[in-house]
Amino acid sequence: MEGFGPKLLSIGGVTISETVIVTWIVMALLTIGAYLTTRRYEKVPRGVQNAVETLVETINKLVADTMGEDKKKFAPYMGTLLLFILCTNLIGLLGFRPPTADFNTTLALALITFGMIHYYAVKSHGLGPYVKGYFEPFFLLFPLNLLGELAKPISLSFRLFGNLIGGLIIMSLIYGALGSFSTMLGFTSVPILQGIIPIVFHVYFDLFAGVLQSFIFLMLTMVFVTIAID
Repeated sequence: MEGFGPKLLSIGGVTISETVIVTWIVMALLTIGAYLTTRRYEKVPRGVQNAVETLVETINKLVADTMGEDKKKFAPYMGTLLLFILCTNLIGLLGFRPPTADFNTTLALALITFGMIHYYAVKSHGLGPYVKGYFEPFFLLFPLNLLGELAKPISLSFRLFGNLIGGLIIMSLIYGALGSFSTMLGFTSVPILQGIIPIVFHVYFDLFAGVLQSFIFLMLTMVFVTIAID
């Protein structure tokens, strides 16, 4: 391998990152899925409609329990955020490189959260009290308060990126090692070891870690926004 970063592909003379292409694929799948599962709603839910309504109710309840009943208006955004991160994390199971293993993606998501935090802080408390909060409990703490706020998008983006790229690197090393062992054992044409053993590691690094990190990012977003409003 030349490196663990996303590949740069040339399409029609235009250079596009692998991350952008896979992100488009995820967005297309989510859009098509949303259309197909909501085009024929019935009063009595069944099948796919029942599953979709259960998902929506679960997200609404999670937002209400975490942020408060008065902040359920954030449920559509939080649900979209959760589904997007979850799909981008788990798409590695289909052989694609997860977009969240690219720091550009996780930083963009963190900056959206960062913008929401300060927008709703000003909207809820007013510009004066918002600025005054940086100088409390006394003005000498302004640099620390400012650094604390700037650290939020950095910690959010690096936490998600670090876990995904770490899993990607470990899985690449595992495949490389198993390939070498297969060659040593004489299985050059049929990579038996590479086809069976990595399944266990994929369950942890792709499935478990992907779901967990999606939930952590969502929870931190809800907590930060709630603190800013309250």
